Amino acid sequence: MRRRFSKGVIAIVSIVVVLAVAITVGIFKLLNRVTPFTEPVEGCRITAPGGSLELEIGQAQVASVIAMVAARRKLPERAVVIAYATGIQESKLLNLPFGDRDSVGVFQQRPSQGWGRPEQLVDPVYATGRFFSALVKVKDYQRLPVHVAAQEVQRSADGSAYAQHEEEAKILSAAFTGRVPKAVHCWFPTPAASATGGTSQPGTAKARRALAYALGPGATLTVTSPRRGWLMAGWSVAHAQEFGLRRIRFGGQSWTSADGGRGWRADAGAPTGQVDIS
Repeated sequence: MRRRFSKGVIAIVSIVVVLAVAITVGIFKLLNRVTPFTEPVEGCRITAPGGSLELEIGQAQVASVIAMVAARRKLPERAVVIAYATGIQESKLLNLPFGDRDSVGVFQQRPSQGWGRPEQLVDPVYATGRFFSALVKVKDYQRLPVHVAAQEVQRSADGSAYAQHEEEAKILSAAFTGRVPKAVHCWFPTPAASATGGTSQPGTAKARRALAYALGPGATLTVTSPRRGWLMAGWSVAHAQEFGLRRIRFGGQSWTSADGGRGWRADAGAPTGQVDIS
């Protein structure tokens, strides 16, 4: 009886194991047929020779503004790297309406320390301008280690913390300053068609005004160099969702909101003398 019972148990266990394996294989095959949920519904990818980074759209918008303000002030890329390393450490490149004590904004600047009013400091253009105004007063800031230059501006509790973000900052600066073409692309759900079959009109006029606000009075989408063109193209893609832009074209390339995750595609008709937004 003991012998027969043992064989029965072994048979049952064998059947259970076979069924478990079959179920596992079936589930695995089913999951492979379904589009994996590895990519967020919306976001941005930044690709440069130094590597690739994933950003939230809000982070990409702030990063693009920082690069635009630096271009407006004719600052070197080193200044942008320092600003990015600072912004990543202070807020993860998010325009925060809160912070430690009275700190606000991407650089967590404090109104009580004379940086500006709270409503000014949550404006990334204003906050970045104040940061760069302080940075250029730091003697030989371009030759200083990134974390040292950042700490000279911020005066934080632990200035060494900025150093850990230098490599990320270099990738972002290569992309958003326009030095590396086609480096910024974003994706997000496109607006659903209206009952009449159309879609909402893009806010190209608002986008142009916002671009001029960041890049400087009188700034247009006219291109004076490929680098400046990709600077503006990157800003436009980062702000496409905000302003309802459907297509950005420049330098033989185009990006569309309908296919944003695929990045920039060859477009022989894309202009080289201006960035075309629609």
